[in-house]
Amino acid sequence: MAKKKIPSYSNDELRQMILQYFYDRNSNATSRKGKKGSAVKMKDIKSELKAKHGVIDSQIISNLNYLISQDWVSEETESKTFTNPKGISFPQKTIYYSITAKGIDKIEGPSQFTPKRFEGINISATGSVVTIGDGNQINVKFKDAAQALSELRNAIAQSQELEDAQKLDLVTDIDSIQDQLAKPNPNKSVVKMLWGGIEKTVTAGTLVELIAKAAPLIAGLIN
Repeated sequence: MAKKKIPSYSNDELRQMILQYFYDRNSNATSRKGKKGSAVKMKDIKSELKAKHGVIDSQIISNLNYLISQDWVSEETESKTFTNPKGISFPQKTIYYSITAKGIDKIEGPSQFTPKRFEGINISATGSVVTIGDGNQINVKFKDAAQALSELRNAIAQSQELEDAQKLDLVTDIDSIQDQLAKPNPNKSVVKMLWGGIEKTVTAGTLVELIAKAAPLIAGLIN
C-alpha cells in the first residue's frame, strides 16, 4: 500500500487554516462548550481539521501552539472529579480551545471595540504622535525611522530567505523598537541592543538594502 502523502502547506497557511477553523466555529456556535460550542477539545480539532484539509497531528499541534503563544487562541482547563463504582474519586481535566478577541480581529480587522494602543493616556500631552502605515503610533520626529522599520518588517515577514523562527525574532525586535519610537525620548541602550541584533542576523539577500536604508536613521536615535 502506498504511503499517504502529507499535504504540503506552509506554516502561515496552516496557522490561517487553524485560526479560520476557530473563527467559523465561534461564528456558528450555539453554546460556549459542547458539540456545537465555540470552545472545542483537542480530539475534535484534530478530527475536523483532518477531515476538511487532510493535515496531520504534528502540523496541527505545532501551529496551534504558535497561535496560543500569540494570544490568538486561548487554552482553558476545566477540572472535575470522577467517582468510580467503588467510590474512589479521581480528578479529571479537560482542555478546551477557542478563538480570542485578538484572533477575531486578526481575521475581521480592528473594530470600534478593539482597545486602542494608548487607551487611557493623553498622548497629546506627551508630544505629537502620528500613526504610520502599519498602524503603529510613533512620535512625529521619528517618522522616517519608523517608516523604514515598517518597510523592513513587512519584507522580513514575506521573506523566503529566513526561517520562521528568525522571522519571529526579527519582527518582535522591530516592534520593540517601534514601541520606543512612541516616546518623546526613546531608550537609546534598548534601541542600540535591538538594532545590533537585527543587523547581525540580516547579513545577506534582498533585505540588506532595507537594513542599509534604516541604519543611518537608527544611528541618529542612538548617537
